[in-house]
Amino acid sequence: MVGHWHTGGFVNTTIEYFDQNAERCFADAFTITERTNQDHFLSYVRPGGSILDFGCGSGRDTAYFRERGFDVTATDGSRGMCRLASEFLGMPVRVLEFNELDEEDRYDGIFASASIMHLEYERLLEVFPKMARALHEGGILYVSFKYGDDDGYLGKRYYTKMTEDRFARMAEAFPQFEVVEQGIFGNEHPGQPDFRWLYAYLRKR
Repeated sequence: MVGHWHTGGFVNTTIEYFDQNAERCFADAFTITERTNQDHFLSYVRPGGSILDFGCGSGRDTAYFRERGFDVTATDGSRGMCRLASEFLGMPVRVLEFNELDEEDRYDGIFASASIMHLEYERLLEVFPKMARALHEGGILYVSFKYGDDDGYLGKRYYTKMTEDRFARMAEAFPQFEVVEQGIFGNEHPGQPDFRWLYAYLRKR
């Protein structure tokens, strides 16, 4: 769910936020019962295929994918979230910051739901080639971002936001990927302010 870098004197405090609030964030994740995004992602992945839940948070989506017969690797940058997710899942959840991804030709799908958006834009650009390298040819990447262009902090959590135009410009920088689907959906958290999300599916060429 998080990433963390020192940039000049600037520190992204998102991991610190999730470590300090792990119990509450874990519980909040289970207030979302909608599974349309997960089911649609799985429709792009071969049955029983390998999935990286990249920024898995509570492990809720990992559990859903495993129940449907997929081979799932779960990672997160927050040690607190990894501990709770591992207890919930009954499997190891690796502490891994996004920039530490260093695998090649390993996965049929990468699920980066509301996760890599916590990176500064420049760091986000560095992670896309790492995700491409980790995917098999023809593998699918799912990403989602809060909609907008006003990047910055909400409390201790940093957000890079996306509009259609901004995402299109970014995607042009990565010929490794073809954007196969893109759209907008509404907030999934009951009781929270209404806002929109931009999502996209990208296939490795």
